[in-house]
Amino acid sequence: MGKLFKTSFSTPVIVLIPACIGINYIGRLFAQVLKLPLWLDSIGTCIGAILGGPVIGAICGASNNLIYGFTTGDNITLIYALASVGIGIAVGIMARLGFMTTFTKAMMTACVGGIAAVIVSTPLNIAFWGGTTGNVWGDAVFAATQSQGIPVFIGSLLDEIVVDIPDKLITGLIVYLIISRLPKKLTALFDENEMLESLD
Repeated sequence: MGKLFKTSFSTPVIVLIPACIGINYIGRLFAQVLKLPLWLDSIGTCIGAILGGPVIGAICGASNNLIYGFTTGDNITLIYALASVGIGIAVGIMARLGFMTTFTKAMMTACVGGIAAVIVSTPLNIAFWGGTTGNVWGDAVFAATQSQGIPVFIGSLLDEIVVDIPDKLITGLIVYLIISRLPKKLTALFDENEMLESLD
């Protein structure tokens, strides 16, 4: 267990953190400006988690939410820093276990990241927003469940699944394409992640 969470704050890792936060910020802004039914704000979190480990992924995810929330006035984003921490930890653990060495395993990692987001976000949705996510597609599902008398928890869970799983699958695809094309001389700088040696 200790090896999974081993974290080195080396110079490459320190440089990696703001770079990943910037990627997250741009992805979220892009999705918001174009009003996409996705978040696209976990790409940097996943890259940080894969290269630096679960702790770095959590730092990248939470920092992005805080920075984005304070700079745009989006208070919803601030609350979901907890979900970003969950994503970073989940993806980082999966990467340390070797689940980024093939495309199939990368998609499994993406699903685990999506499940982590659903688990953390659903109670937040219920506590702060009555079960909705603020996402057009997800909230349409929630409204449909409520019109059928389905419990709020189930409706909110489905709302989150409809948004987070597709979002994390797309994120996982993008991240895998990026990570698998990084030169080995670069990935070798993050030596806690032995699984990266098997990437082409």
